[in-house]
Amino acid sequence: MSGSSTPSPSSSISSISSSTSPRTPANLHQNNIDPAAKWLVQKFGGTSVGKFATKIAEDIVSEYLDQHKVAIVCSARSGSTKTLGTTNLLLRAAKEALQHTHSPSGTPGNVTPALHTSQQSPVDSPRPPSGSSPRTEPFSPGGLMSMSTMSLPPPAFNSTVDIIRSEHINAARSSVRDPDLLKELEAEIERDCDGLRSFLVATQVIDEISPRSRDSIIGYGERLACKVMAATLRDRGIDAEFVSLENVVPLSEDGETYSDTETLGQDFYDRVAEAVSERIKHCGPRVPVVTGSLLRQVGRGYTDLLAALLAAGLNASELQIWKEVDGIFTADPRKVPTARLIPIISPEEAAELTYYGSEVVHPFTMEQVIRKKIPIRIKNVENPQGGGTVIHPDPDIDAIPYPDDDAGIIIPTTNTFIPISELARVSSESPERKLPTAVTIKEHIVVLNVNSNRKSVSHGFLAGVFGTLDRYGVVVDLISTSEVYVSMAIEDHLDKKVLDRVVRELRKSGTVTVSRDMAILSLVGKKMRNMVGIAGRMFTTLGHGNINIEMISQGANEINISCVIDARDAVKALNLIHQSCLQITPEGARGRGG
Repeated sequence: MSGSSTPSPSSSISSISSSTSPRTPANLHQNNIDPAAKWLVQKFGGTSVGKFATKIAEDIVSEYLDQHKVAIVCSARSGSTKTLGTTNLLLRAAKEALQHTHSPSGTPGNVTPALHTSQQSPVDSPRPPSGSSPRTEPFSPGGLMSMSTMSLPPPAFNSTVDIIRSEHINAARSSVRDPDLLKELEAEIERDCDGLRSFLVATQVIDEISPRSRDSIIGYGERLACKVMAATLRDRGIDAEFVSLENVVPLSEDGETYSDTETLGQDFYDRVAEAVSERIKHCGPRVPVVTGSLLRQVGRGYTDLLAALLAAGLNASELQIWKEVDGIFTADPRKVPTARLIPIISPEEAAELTYYGSEVVHPFTMEQVIRKKIPIRIKNVENPQGGGTVIHPDPDIDAIPYPDDDAGIIIPTTNTFIPISELARVSSESPERKLPTAVTIKEHIVVLNVNSNRKSVSHGFLAGVFGTLDRYGVVVDLISTSEVYVSMAIEDHLDKKVLDRVVRELRKSGTVTVSRDMAILSLVGKKMRNMVGIAGRMFTTLGHGNINIEMISQGANEINISCVIDARDAVKALNLIHQSCLQITPEGARGRGG
């Protein structure tokens, strides 16, 4: 294998792949080659990859290979804390690369002379940390560096890269048992980390990190995680291949690269789905382990989207998103002990739960597979035999929120794939229960109330308010309006100075009051308009619980009823509504909530 030292997003990346495969045990388990076998796409998040790599290889992936063609998508590894996650460390390194700490008189800009190189075997002689005086060499692009700079200390980002390197070396040693495979994997990690250092040095030369360069830096995290996972799978007897998609993004129809505006169009995503699926098919019977970032086009946080596009392109039987919880619950099980697992839910309900505080799947990600009639299943890495929650693509299917044990409903299990028509039958034959599906809470909310000064007619008043929000890019979660009054609930993440400017602008339209430390309580369920009395029950329950309601909003899509309450009452309200409106008794809890 050969590694590339050029830190370019389009460079050739050395990998554990089909071209130069490392030595692995004989008789590897491969994907099902039966033409009738359907693809199954499994996406694993950073925490799952970081904590359960061997379990993924031994108990999850291996269970599906006989009946399916499996493709795996991995996020960058998460650390013991969010701050120590690989992506955050990479962003920290990028920031450190632009710190002007190595610009003595007579040297240009923000150039650093120090670049780690490794001359030892990665197994026998691990690289010392930055603070232990490693061997360094001058980086001299275009002859910019003078010999006098060689005595400068190493840049701050070297220590951060050392942490990233150590995390992945340790992960490799705890997951890969074969010494030859481990040695080759560690060499891969060393080369990637050296490439990352070179890239960061290059950013110092130009004293700038463009969005494309930033995405390239972030991409190292998923590349490293996927290489460790591919080696772990091979060590467990599964013929896995690392696949990097950074050069797969297609050109537009006229042969040009997509502009920022064009990348938002569905045509772009359809082309990506087709391109990534073609790349995966080149793996043959091997199990592809795919980076969840397209670097130049998408960047951080789009692993779920890439998995969805891959599932759509392969026309997969199912997209599985593996987390550390059993699926989607009727409420947050960390706050509501009686929360129950929801076996089947509609995309609309899942989208509402995501928008109003539950960590499910981004609506745009769901759209990419649901439009292809591909179900999404949320599953638990720690409980792979559990059925999880199916987000069903059939628009006519109703959720089965919390079936009774004796209801006769067969819930799909891990290795059982029920056709869409059968799932629809299961739902239609379930007992008629006109109840909401779930309740959720979204905290850290600010409410802005604007009372018109009556200097303009109603449409002028509303235009002034919404124009101000648009200029400052303020996203409104909930809104309640009348001719002279507007209440808006927004997330409390705006910079204080920005919020103050927004309030000053709104005061041109009328009197403004600001209520902080609020929360949005949302009751979610399909066709709630037909659930007679459900709104009255919700608000009566809150009243009996002595919980004041700041504002009320019911969505035009008839899927949710929301209200704003004091954040201090959030958990209390969540439990009261869960028991009253969903009619779940205290002994009804089931499933693992993490």
